[in-house]
Amino acid sequence: MIDVLIVDDHTIFRSGLKRLLSDEPDMRVADEARNGVEMLAKLRRTRRFDVVVLDVNMEGRSGLDTLEAVRADFPKLPVLVLSMYPEEQYALTAIRAGANGYASKDIDAPELIKAIRQVAAGGRYLTADGAQKVLMHLGGGDNPPPHQKLTAREYQIMLMMIKGTSLTEIGEKIFISVKTVSTYRSRILGKLEVNNNAELILYAVRHGIIVS
Repeated sequence: MIDVLIVDDHTIFRSGLKRLLSDEPDMRVADEARNGVEMLAKLRRTRRFDVVVLDVNMEGRSGLDTLEAVRADFPKLPVLVLSMYPEEQYALTAIRAGANGYASKDIDAPELIKAIRQVAAGGRYLTADGAQKVLMHLGGGDNPPPHQKLTAREYQIMLMMIKGTSLTEIGEKIFISVKTVSTYRSRILGKLEVNNNAELILYAVRHGIIVS
């Protein structure tokens, strides 16, 4: 039996995924968590999960920030990151943060089941196209493009900025102050060597982060 820990701050999504997995004879949702703090507490208390299905956007620390803490205490625990972000935008960041697989939330149900089984068995999961892009970037030598050097949190905020999300909205979505978001913005622009959001969008198009 594959015991799954679902980590997502949306109750409806957790319930839907739980119903989906209940139809599988070899899977069950052993527990749920709304955020990274709850997840770490449950992991440290029980240590009996076969795979974690982890959302990126959660209250407090993001899923990828939390994943770093998970890897420190549970280096071999299989983790499948499930996110609203397209694979081409976030898969590489997730794998570098320690995820065993990455899937976007618009994935078909049978493919998600396959992904969970694959990760739980000790494998990795990406779509064929996603795997090709990740391998290309990982094999890109000692001088990767600047955005690949961003932290998981910086990358998350960068994507929101590219979409035109205001600093206030970003802070509300990821539960940090506007002042902190502004600090992240300055850090991101500096690392990417751009001066404003317009140049950031041009950078994103040029590097294939978004399509013009």
